[in-house]
Amino acid sequence: MTLGWGNASAQMEETEDMEPVDFPESMAVNLDSLMGQYMTKTYMSEGDDCRTRDENPTFPREVYIERLHRLPTIMEMPYNEVVQEGIDRYTGRLRRQVAWMLGASNFYMPIFEEALEAYQLPLELKYLPVIESSLNPTAVSRAGAAGLWQFMVGTGKAYGLEVNSLVDERRDIQKASYAAAHYLSDLYRLFGDWNLVIAAYNCGPENINKAIRRAGGETDYWKIYPYLPRETRGYVPAFIAANYVMNYYCEHNICPMRSELPVKTDTVMIDRHLSFNQVSAVCGFDPQMLRALNPAYRHDVVPGNSTPSPLRLPVTDVARFIDLQDSVYAVESSVQKRMVVDVPEEKAAASHDRKGAKWVKVRRGDTLSTIARRNGTTVSKIKRLNGLRRNSIRTGQRLRVR
Repeated sequence: MTLGWGNASAQMEETEDMEPVDFPESMAVNLDSLMGQYMTKTYMSEGDDCRTRDENPTFPREVYIERLHRLPTIMEMPYNEVVQEGIDRYTGRLRRQVAWMLGASNFYMPIFEEALEAYQLPLELKYLPVIESSLNPTAVSRAGAAGLWQFMVGTGKAYGLEVNSLVDERRDIQKASYAAAHYLSDLYRLFGDWNLVIAAYNCGPENINKAIRRAGGETDYWKIYPYLPRETRGYVPAFIAANYVMNYYCEHNICPMRSELPVKTDTVMIDRHLSFNQVSAVCGFDPQMLRALNPAYRHDVVPGNSTPSPLRLPVTDVARFIDLQDSVYAVESSVQKRMVVDVPEEKAAASHDRKGAKWVKVRRGDTLSTIARRNGTTVSKIKRLNGLRRNSIRTGQRLRVR
């Protein structure tokens, strides 16, 4: 049951005349980018059996207040006009995004809940990644925060997430979830108030302390609200709105995307550098599947030479990899050469002709799929632009990508 309801409601009333706030970047995300994810394409589909009309009903203020009050949460879920604006966004123009997130939650929520339980935190915090990243594990903010939980590099490293040129564990679903739970636990020990914790997660504890000082030492979130950064003022209301819509979507005629849980996975430890392309070529695995299950590896290479590193595979494919690993490792020398040249596309040789067409030079280890992914295009378009009938390309070859 929600605690401290009456006090929070009264304090929120005072915020209703505040200047407009900025909501999190995720509330302006492009749904097409989410629909292109491997997990979406493989395990999710738009429901064609939805019986509800695609209309968003409105309700009296008292209905929203009562629904929020009924949520089984420890954290306060009060109501005001800013919260209502967040609810209106999610149930209005972002309703298809909500349908997607409801389907994706089948993949991610059990992992979030497990991590939160490990640190004995309120389970409603599982909706933080909804407002942080729209449940997109490869999301990157304008400020450089990455992953489902949107860690900045410094904070991620402080909580044990490795970030270097080859590995970004901020994108590792399980490791980042446990790091986020650890960070949230530390923030609660610092502030002792969940609203302040959520706000500090967004803008950092330094900004919260600064707002407390400017508010004359007040430590209630709604009293320091006017002194918070503009986006942080919209962050807690957005979190409340996310809790609302992820629980009351049916009342707003939002149909979750139909989903099936992905196949069970397991890891094998790799003790040398290994390219996803090589694993795919020898074992016949889908490169997109390898990328989706191992999002922490920035350049599709498992850097096992520095430290034994996990490669996550479907349980049904682990035995095949083990049977063929000698063949995979037999080409280790060529994999290491790929490591040297596998740099971001913007640093690689590229040129534009007078008509604006973009050309790139094929690097060692490139495939049409990796070139297409780096340049925001498709394999079929590259083949059409270059008159290719097959997928084979050679190092040094110039290809038109736009």
